[in-house]
Amino acid sequence: MNNVYKHTVQYYETDKMGITHHSNYIRWMEEARVYFLAEMGWPFKKIEELGVVSPVTSIDCKYKLPTTFEEVVDIEASLVECKSFKFVIEYIMKNAEGKVVFEGHSAHCFLDMEGNIVRVNKEYPELYQAFMNKMNE
Repeated sequence: MNNVYKHTVQYYETDKMGITHHSNYIRWMEEARVYFLAEMGWPFKKIEELGVVSPVTSIDCKYKLPTTFEEVVDIEASLVECKSFKFVIEYIMKNAEGKVVFEGHSAHCFLDMEGNIVRVNKEYPELYQAFMNKMNE
């Protein structure tokens, strides 16, 4: 399993100075999270087919170095916390030289389609076990 998602900086993601606009890193976190869950064997579609959604409850970002058009950014996503009703993913983004350009975390809760909290350990034990297995890797 490969938890490294690769993103090539697009021209439209840069500002007038040629630097990646800060808002794009949040999008890249989502791209990496979608990739991470798919690699884990639980793509978004599969989770949503259960009737479960996982909205973002908080984002934490630290911008370390700028990135520019056509740079390839490696994004490593790691599960750092999982409880019955929420999880947290850490993101470390590196440039081609291996230098950290960004560090961040996103926290998510598990909800049903009506917006009620879902305790996946009780209601969807296979999903919860997959998250716990990932935590123990």
